[in-house]
Amino acid sequence: MKKLLLNIVLVLALIVSVSCRETKEGAEDAGEAIEDAAEATGEAIEDGAEAVEDAVEDAADSTGDAVDSAKENVEDALNNAKDEVNDAAANAKANINDAVDNAKDKGADALNNAADKMKKDN
Repeated sequence: MKKLLLNIVLVLALIVSVSCRETKEGAEDAGEAIEDAAEATGEAIEDGAEAVEDAVEDAADSTGDAVDSAKENVEDALNNAKDEVNDAAANAKANINDAVDNAKDKGADALNNAADKMKKDN
């Protein structure tokens, strides 16, 4: 009976020893898995932050390009309007000069006709 009791104690000791070893290995594996997950999470956060930073920079660049393009378009429109106003003023000046010259010619012709008529009547 003593031997049986000793054998039972020995078997229980082996079971506890194996169970503790497996638990320790399981805990180590779980710890490594947690460390790996933490690393992966940190890397994912860094990658996400970099992606957001890149997107913000791209948006800023695009906005700057759009502003530059709009500025150039406004400058072109102003220059075109200025040119059109100058052309219209030049055309108006030429038309006025032509009208004045025509009025002078007609006035001179009328004066000459009146003078000729007076000469004939006298």
